[in-house]
Amino acid sequence: MTTNTLRITGEKTMNRSFPTMNKPISRRLLLSAGGAAVIGAATGRASAADLPSVITMIVGYAPGGGTDMTARVIAPYIEKYLGGGSRIAVVNRTGAGGAIAFQAIASAAPNGSTIGFVNTPNLLTVPLERKVGFTWESFDLLGNVVDDPSNFSVHSDTPIHSMAELVAYAKNNPGTVTVGSTGIGSDDHLAMLMLERATGIKMTHVPYRGSGEVHAAVASKSLMVAGINVGEALSYSKGGTPLRHLGQMSQERSVIAPDLPTFKEQGYNIVMASLRGMAAPKGMPPEMLAKLVKAIDQAVQDPAFKEQSAKSFTPLRYLGPAAFRKELSETERGFKKLWQELPWTEAKA
Repeated sequence: MTTNTLRITGEKTMNRSFPTMNKPISRRLLLSAGGAAVIGAATGRASAADLPSVITMIVGYAPGGGTDMTARVIAPYIEKYLGGGSRIAVVNRTGAGGAIAFQAIASAAPNGSTIGFVNTPNLLTVPLERKVGFTWESFDLLGNVVDDPSNFSVHSDTPIHSMAELVAYAKNNPGTVTVGSTGIGSDDHLAMLMLERATGIKMTHVPYRGSGEVHAAVASKSLMVAGINVGEALSYSKGGTPLRHLGQMSQERSVIAPDLPTFKEQGYNIVMASLRGMAAPKGMPPEMLAKLVKAIDQAVQDPAFKEQSAKSFTPLRYLGPAAFRKELSETERGFKKLWQELPWTEAKA
């Protein structure tokens, strides 16, 4: 068996008129008046840390998925800690495995009006597989929020109860097992490819615009295997979808799913997860950037946000910008190696 492990502003103009005087105005008086005018103008100038009244938060995946839900839950808490009346509007820009959203964030003006979620592995894998206008270094990182292990789920009506049974079925029925993911180069897609290589089976990849669409497909039985992260899968089950979860791709069992065996426990050395972090266009004024970073940190640490996240099975893992940068750099090296061994592009029909 081949082993692959991845861990994966405006300024007001003030007009002052001075009374007409018959005698010359002294130099001291002119300087005093001029200084007062400067001070007055300064009081009308926006601080470099002031953010726009409306901040667009871009999400690269469809409504109902894990990233979308996280964005909508955390937005009010970020507003709370930003203060100043700024409001956050969540906007879904779906398609191309998240690349449309990532590009929109990277290309926006670095004035605080646009931030968004950046997801791994797509943020790292898309620039490896095709020419795009961004890399992870195209952003000012604001911090990571979620680390959700990958997972395979099936409809509870299927006769498959374990990874071993899934592999056996795929061997006896080449190409008939359909696996849904959030796009080419996503964690679930890469996990499928690694499982194929490790076992010699052949499955069929079906990319969607987000995990919400993957969920809908497996719920309707038009898809056999849903490649959805553990937190998402548990949330869908809690919501009433009859799903059976086959295995999580973490090093050890996640605290949110202590009864779900890992792939490694079942004999498949595949470790895969999705980070859901936040970023802004590169070049944001330092004061503004620091304000956003602090607000996101405070939001993630807020007890009420933690409670909401736990209820929705969202595995939080906060990383400040420096730690997030380090994680992305290290993970990118692993995906570059995997790209050489197992290119994940798909031929067009």
